[in-house]
Amino acid sequence: MTDEAPLRRRDTPEPERDGRPPADSPDPTSGGPEPVPLTAPREGTPRPVETDDELAEVVARMAAGSGPVAVDAERASGYRYTQRAYLVQLRRAGAGTALIDPLPLDDLRTLDAALAESEWVLHAASQDLACLAELSLKPRRLFDTELAARLAGFERVGLAALTEQLLGYSLEKHHSAADWSTRPLPESWLTYAALDVELLTDLRDHLAAELDRQGKTAWAAEEFAALVASADRPPRVRPDPWRRTSGIHRVRGARAQSRVRALWYARDGVAARRDSAPGRVLPDSAIVAAAEADPKDERTLLGIAGFGGRSVRRLARVWLDALDEARALPDDSLPINQPVEGPPPPHRWAERDPIAAARLTRCRAVVVATAESHNLPPENLISPDFVRRLAWSPPDEVSPQTVGDTLRGFGARNWQITLLADQLADVLPAPATT
Repeated sequence: MTDEAPLRRRDTPEPERDGRPPADSPDPTSGGPEPVPLTAPREGTPRPVETDDELAEVVARMAAGSGPVAVDAERASGYRYTQRAYLVQLRRAGAGTALIDPLPLDDLRTLDAALAESEWVLHAASQDLACLAELSLKPRRLFDTELAARLAGFERVGLAALTEQLLGYSLEKHHSAADWSTRPLPESWLTYAALDVELLTDLRDHLAAELDRQGKTAWAAEEFAALVASADRPPRVRPDPWRRTSGIHRVRGARAQSRVRALWYARDGVAARRDSAPGRVLPDSAIVAAAEADPKDERTLLGIAGFGGRSVRRLARVWLDALDEARALPDDSLPINQPVEGPPPPHRWAERDPIAAARLTRCRAVVVATAESHNLPPENLISPDFVRRLAWSPPDEVSPQTVGDTLRGFGARNWQITLLADQLADVLPAPATT
């Protein structure tokens, strides 16, 4: 229990509930009472912190608060080139809610220090940890409500769905894809952002109790520790990122692929300079169409779908120069298919290695059955990639120990190995024929 003020609701809450539904609120999807729309934070919508003095006041409040701290961040995915945070939201018992605009502030190290000993509560933490780390905010302990819900076997694990099911409140999510780099931020957006952390610690408590009831608290602790360990790890750089252009499978031949590559990097340079999402500079579909058509003059280029917009037309010389460069490449500089690390796609296993394909089928059956018996998704029981790698190249001597060591080398957690190593060791060898 906290001493926080009651939630502001459209109806009048019963005093003894302190503005919240009882802990055993029924699932509204199963015929129970309709969820109550949550339209405003308890203390109203705070103004964003924009100065060092305002930040110091928030730091003092958060340090004086108690219990876990709810944390969220808003990015401008689909609008900006980077994945930086444009707003940080926090809420803690005894401290209330704070919204922080990181743009005018030098850094948030003082806030990080104030929260160093606290458990941070995030929803889908892996989406926000990198942008928080850029601001010098890194949890030492965390609780991920989305991951907890997955481990507990919930089918719907979005924040709004869980808040309705467990707490009896509905959250509006219509600003989730907004351009959070907008300044000033509209009042309705700020309210939305504040509500994202309003009930996060309440949700944490319900999920922690459910994990404990199912005997999965230790599993969740391992998963959360792994998230903390990766919080400030730089993202893995993908080789040949241009190969992920949507629709590239239609582009035939190395020469045409070189045009995709040239246009992709030309677009990326423009996007980086403008701090704009690459797709807003030039859509993937336009890159693929131009790679197929190989236009050699501006009139032909601008006749291709995707090149007709004013901002794209202004860059016509950039696109034509890129195509000219690709056209001038010698044959030995054209793209070549790089060897793929790890096993091939599963649909090719039967042709490449039927024995391995049979191993994979047996291993997948073990994973699915074990996941069902423990009420959690198979992909959260073990990474599908780990299963494929194990089935493609099992240890020379198969035993629970060698299987466990192999999975641990891939990055599997101890609880996953405990549940699966013995069974996978049993099915990796081909069944004896009679």
